[in-house]
Amino acid sequence: MKVILTILSWIYRAVIVLRHKLYDWGVKKSRSFDIPVVCVGNITVGGTGKTPTAEYLLAMLKPHYNVAILSRGYGRRTKGYREVQVTDHYSNVGDEPLLLKLKFQDNVIVVCEDRVEGIERIRKEHPEVSLIVMDDGFQHRSVKAKVNILLVDSTRPIDSDNMLPLGRLRDLPSRLSAAHMFIVTKCSDTMTPIDKRLWYNKLRSIAYQTVYFTRIKSPMIEPLFHFEEREEVNYGQHAILMTGIGNPRPFIQDAETKFNVVDKLIFRDHHDFTAEDMKKLYNKLRNHPRAVVIMTEKDAVRLRSARLPEQLMRAMYYQPISLSFVEGPDHDFAGRLLEEIRYEDKRQVADDDESKADSKVNL
Repeated sequence: MKVILTILSWIYRAVIVLRHKLYDWGVKKSRSFDIPVVCVGNITVGGTGKTPTAEYLLAMLKPHYNVAILSRGYGRRTKGYREVQVTDHYSNVGDEPLLLKLKFQDNVIVVCEDRVEGIERIRKEHPEVSLIVMDDGFQHRSVKAKVNILLVDSTRPIDSDNMLPLGRLRDLPSRLSAAHMFIVTKCSDTMTPIDKRLWYNKLRSIAYQTVYFTRIKSPMIEPLFHFEEREEVNYGQHAILMTGIGNPRPFIQDAETKFNVVDKLIFRDHHDFTAEDMKKLYNKLRNHPRAVVIMTEKDAVRLRSARLPEQLMRAMYYQPISLSFVEGPDHDFAGRLLEEIRYEDKRQVADDDESKADSKVNL
């Protein structure tokens, strides 16, 4: 099996290299737009923390710009351009865009797999928008972003990974040179200054690149469904974990430090919870009737309209999270990002360096 996966990863790499070459040679074109586009992405599949980062960016940029979010809407059953509404079902717009819309109801949230079309439609239908955050768009060279923010999971080093499907890399490691800012996510409390310096040296290859470090803050869990009367939840009590996200390990580890985890139901990323899944969960809860069921916010979005037994609904909670920047070699992420957005001369230098770096990639 490993031999087959290795061969497939070689083929995948060749396709990705050719695609980048077509952009380098001018066969495929990159579009610039008359408003800033900030791209948030990664070069690995799943679980680097794009959603909490997008939330942080939206909240941070709102005082300065009228911000719209453009996402692919991974896992949705619809196609093409669609503006997300708070009344949408996650299957039509994707769980992550719906989560963002529920938190930022005054902002334009759009899903469209064609990023150029998505930006053009936003510009036409919402001329008040003055900045677009393109979620999970680092691979989309059809759009020339003003700032590329690349997320790197501290628990999954890139230099020891392989291309899909053998590993988790969906783009070339050489594409790190196209990033203007790196955010190393999910940093542990035990990360030392030496660890940060090693990450800094590993990621930063061009003078203008900056590296920031974040960890997830997780306050007390909150109920998924509202009831007038509910038993108080305390740390240390029995808990059943259920999740379908890209990298559940940090969520599980955090829950295990706060609760007595007695059982788990772990599914693939963006899992569409079924009646059979809920039946399994209900049976687990009957074995531990005093337990709470804990999931992530993204999981909760997929279940907020579900019709379930009252005992199960009363037991269901989600874990809110937020992004927290920690001290590292570079400082003042917000100030630097605003500076990067506002000053055009740095972008030209960045584009020239990116082109030079990409031209060194060989088949």
